[in-house]
Amino acid sequence: MADLNLGRSSFGNPAHADRVLSEAEALALLNEWVPNERLRLHMLQVGAVMKSWALEKEGLPVSEAHKWWLAGVLHDADWEKYPDQHCSRIIEELENRQVDPTIIRTIACHGPRHFGVEPETTMEKMIYVFDELSGFIHAAALIRPTQYEGMDVKSVLKKLKTPSFAAQVNREEIQDALSRIDFTLEEIIGFILTHQREVSDTC
Repeated sequence: MADLNLGRSSFGNPAHADRVLSEAEALALLNEWVPNERLRLHMLQVGAVMKSWALEKEGLPVSEAHKWWLAGVLHDADWEKYPDQHCSRIIEELENRQVDPTIIRTIACHGPRHFGVEPETTMEKMIYVFDELSGFIHAAALIRPTQYEGMDVKSVLKKLKTPSFAAQVNREEIQDALSRIDFTLEEIIGFILTHQREVSDTC
């Protein structure tokens, strides 16, 4: 596997604070860069959960929650086309578009063991928390006849304890991410289940 360490911890230009892509611009970029529908769905799900957390748990205004959504929706934008340059390509793109540096750094924080950028802010920590768990929960939902309907925290925990299920999901990274926040695994799973299914139902 390529060395994905970004070699820096500062991103974007502080002068570009509060400059964001519109929803239409972000979705156009997503569709252009990510041909794989399942990967696009994952990114939309992470974006939805990030936005919901910003609004409900952090009490942020819609304008700030939009930044959380952008980070979630675009965090894997270069993973399919440029796997050896993930996530440097999307960071470069957003820097060129003069996007708010807090969004760009959040994207850089979604895998500290890979990219070498340690999450510091709440937004940065939460994308790290949600990324792996979001994908895992969706994988668990896909094998159920009713998918998200009736799915509960207990069933997700059981799957997490089964190493052979969704083996590509790194359980150690999930634990590392959770160690950085003051919420339990059960609380996070419950939150994802509530808000992620909304995206699944519309995609």
